[in-house]
Amino acid sequence: MAGMFGSDAGTPSAASNKAFKQNLNKVYKWYTGGFLIFVVALAILEQMGLPRQWIGFIFLLATIGLYAGIGIMSRTTDAAEYYVAGRRVPAIYNGMATGADWMSAASFIGMAGTLYLTGYGGLAFIMGWTGGYCLVALFLAPYMRKFGQFTVPDFLGERYGGNLPRFLGILAAILCSFTYVVAQIYGVGLITARLTGVAFELGIFLGLGGILVCSFLGGMRAVTWTQVAQYIILIVAYMIPVVWLSVKQTNVPVPQAIYGYQLQKVTEQEKRLTNDPKELEVREIFKQRSASLAEKLKDPAAALAADKDAATKKVADLKAANAPMTEIAAAEKALAGLPKNAEAAKAAWTKAKAGADIKAKPLNGMVPHANQFAGDPKGDAAAQKAYDVSRRNFLALIFCLMVGTAALPHILMRYYTVPSVKEARQSVSWSLFFIFLLYFTAPALAVLVKYEVFTVLIGTPFDHLPVWIAEWNKVDPSLLSVTDINKDGLLQLNEMSIGGDIIVLAAPAIGGLPYVVSGLVAAGGLAAALSTADGLLLTIANALSHDLYYKMIDPNASTARRVTISKVLLLVVALCAAYVAAQKPADILFLVSAAFSFAAAAFFPVLVLGIFWKRATGIAASLGMIAGLGTTFYYMVTTQPWLRSVFGVTSPIQLWWDIQPISAGLFGVPIGFAVIILVSLVTPAPSKKVQDLVDHVRYPNLKGDISTLAT
Repeated sequence: MAGMFGSDAGTPSAASNKAFKQNLNKVYKWYTGGFLIFVVALAILEQMGLPRQWIGFIFLLATIGLYAGIGIMSRTTDAAEYYVAGRRVPAIYNGMATGADWMSAASFIGMAGTLYLTGYGGLAFIMGWTGGYCLVALFLAPYMRKFGQFTVPDFLGERYGGNLPRFLGILAAILCSFTYVVAQIYGVGLITARLTGVAFELGIFLGLGGILVCSFLGGMRAVTWTQVAQYIILIVAYMIPVVWLSVKQTNVPVPQAIYGYQLQKVTEQEKRLTNDPKELEVREIFKQRSASLAEKLKDPAAALAADKDAATKKVADLKAANAPMTEIAAAEKALAGLPKNAEAAKAAWTKAKAGADIKAKPLNGMVPHANQFAGDPKGDAAAQKAYDVSRRNFLALIFCLMVGTAALPHILMRYYTVPSVKEARQSVSWSLFFIFLLYFTAPALAVLVKYEVFTVLIGTPFDHLPVWIAEWNKVDPSLLSVTDINKDGLLQLNEMSIGGDIIVLAAPAIGGLPYVVSGLVAAGGLAAALSTADGLLLTIANALSHDLYYKMIDPNASTARRVTISKVLLLVVALCAAYVAAQKPADILFLVSAAFSFAAAAFFPVLVLGIFWKRATGIAASLGMIAGLGTTFYYMVTTQPWLRSVFGVTSPIQLWWDIQPISAGLFGVPIGFAVIILVSLVTPAPSKKVQDLVDHVRYPNLKGDISTLAT
């Protein structure tokens, strides 16, 4: 069985590669057919009365069991197999594995949700992430494959010489990969909790078992073949509900084709809801709440004392009047729920006021879906400024995501696994195709779900709301909650709080699909989160075991010892990431975007100049990485609310040119380039050997890996 996914037999021949690919084609055709039969069988069992919770458990156990099986069959202790899958992965399969590696919880879960909440502004993610693969194809993947190393820090150590660039590369790879993997494990906990009904924290550790069994046993080889299987699951899971919604709303099974038509309908519904009397009534109530909280915030201590006196008196009055125990219990709960002191009251009321301010706006604070940017370029001074700031942040985010994509260590590692430089280029093209399938669909899904919410859900009596609303509220009230603010018994848009992270997961239920499809989508989201987490954890473990331990501490370590250390470190890092994710540090999209800014600032300048400018020196590369990453980190810490609280920053937020912290890499990347170029010009040039190696990488008429030339 292990032969299906390669062996430890050494460098394969061309004939062996061809036979290997043909065998893979058979394996994954049978796998895809079997998976579809499995879903149909579950759908039939659901109609026969199989409980929903059982369906969730079956999806969870079957998919994680499948990934574990591939991991066990692909186990290895060979260094080349463990680190780069023996460099024998065909381009199309590497493209599929890269698509799964790339299709993180943010892409699968968060993309359509972001588009739902922000409309046009969310397209920055699609444009930036897709454009990043063009940079990978043009500037990095084929050249780094020709260099023939195992990891990005490995490349930096060989190209720039000495251990300092390698060590800084290790630190940067760990920083951006750990930030990214926390977001994936958060997504794993969210999905597992939804599938099985277990607590969020327990869901994290259940999913973690699936992550570890793949990467722990077989390294990159196991991760690669697992990711191909995961891509097939996630793309099927993503397409079924969006095609269903498309047919339900328009009778056209091609959602991308009816996107503009449904967007026009959504725009009409937005105009109706903006002026709806019931919506105006709810917004007025929130406006009054905001004003009341503003009064309390003028003197929090006095306001808190008054609230406590009133709550205490209410409890006493109810007891004196022999009121029903439910009313007394509710009053006592309200008294116990008051803030403990003036400082806590100020924090709670400030947060509540911010929420009320958003809900006092039309459309629950969402911008009209088709609006390009906030403000108006032809309006007054304030409207013009809002338009300029919005457009500036849109472009800044695209830049950070493009450059960050091109520099992510766990993505660049994938191009070390193909047999040749030619296949590295082909692999990027296949990656773009497989990613395009999902990204081209996400905008349509957001619009279809929004139309469903506006026309079917809004206006529904509270006692007739669908079951999925209560179920999601149980998973996490911050993701979905409804409250009858104006007491009319009907749901208004501004009475519903919905988080972007559940739009995709709830889409089947919103569209009225059988529960088995909800289970399938959750399994797809789990596959997306697990596949990316596998690659990220492997990146961190390899950076520590191969680049730090083997290259810097013990160059004489045996292959078996290096692989064993990598496995132990992988376990430790995974547990640390799970602990951080259990704290729910920030939303998925911010964590992922922060990783992109870190990768962009730390790696893009040093990689591009290392390949295309042989005059770049080691000390310049080291200083450039420190300056770029330091600038990016400083800007995030001083401007992002969650990071400010973590580091105890209390000074007023001062944005540079009104750029949001999500795009902090905009400042780090040019600083990194400038420092490397300036310092290189005033320091001694690299040795002739290094310059010859750079020429070897750049010019296609020089054949073979760089390691051959070096010897």
